[in-house]
Amino acid sequence: MAGFQAIGVVLRDEDQPFPIEQMRAIFDRVGVRMHVVDHEPLPPKLDLIVAMGGDGTVLRALDEFPEHPVLAINYGTVGFLTAGDRDDLESILTQVLSGNFQRSERLILCCEYDGRIAHAVNEVLVRSTLRMISVDVFVNDAKIRTIRGDGVIVGTPTGSTGYLLSTGAPLVMPDVNCFILDGINEYNFSSRALILSPESRIRLRMARVDPGQEAHLIVDGKSLGRLDEGVELNLSRSPRRAQLIFLDRNYFFHNLASRLRWQ
Repeated sequence: MAGFQAIGVVLRDEDQPFPIEQMRAIFDRVGVRMHVVDHEPLPPKLDLIVAMGGDGTVLRALDEFPEHPVLAINYGTVGFLTAGDRDDLESILTQVLSGNFQRSERLILCCEYDGRIAHAVNEVLVRSTLRMISVDVFVNDAKIRTIRGDGVIVGTPTGSTGYLLSTGAPLVMPDVNCFILDGINEYNFSSRALILSPESRIRLRMARVDPGQEAHLIVDGKSLGRLDEGVELNLSRSPRRAQLIFLDRNYFFHNLASRLRWQ
């Protein structure tokens, strides 16, 4: 047995017929208490979080419950971070409760800005709303270049199947410790994604934001506010580690083949 005593369940925001009572019955059979987040009081300690949704729900669970292992059941559309689909719910829960699972630890990105700190499992995004912006890029205090385009993205290997996928950046196995830096719709056809070591210190400086134009900071899909000209972001490896639960040792390639229709 896995030794779980209390489990929290995070539901996708949309109203769906989640099988709450079925899940509660499965947990009750082995003496595990189940608590639905935002719907009932939570105990001081949870041993596992079950996220019912797509990758957005998984990111929310990892953000709200840092350092907790998260088991994701796909009730969304893509689900690169999920351990299985809703049709296999009872089988997935039974295996996890029996201790038959793999634990995947993931690199997290720390973003410091304006006296605040945000943590990203997937990516940190600087994005314009209308026209091109210019962003100076520094790595370990050395200026690398200025990116002119719709924005800049810095992501983790976990994020390589997120927003980075649409930029043409490479897919990276989750156990490879690195950062990926890329421009968004960059006005430079020689631009390429840059793979950086996990110890790199990345600084993004808003070099130009035209009057009437707006640039925003977006972390794991959440907008954290406007970025004015001259503002700097400092990005580095977070002391936190995300933990995801999977059943198959080759889950990463299985999910790629399934979600990208490689087979």
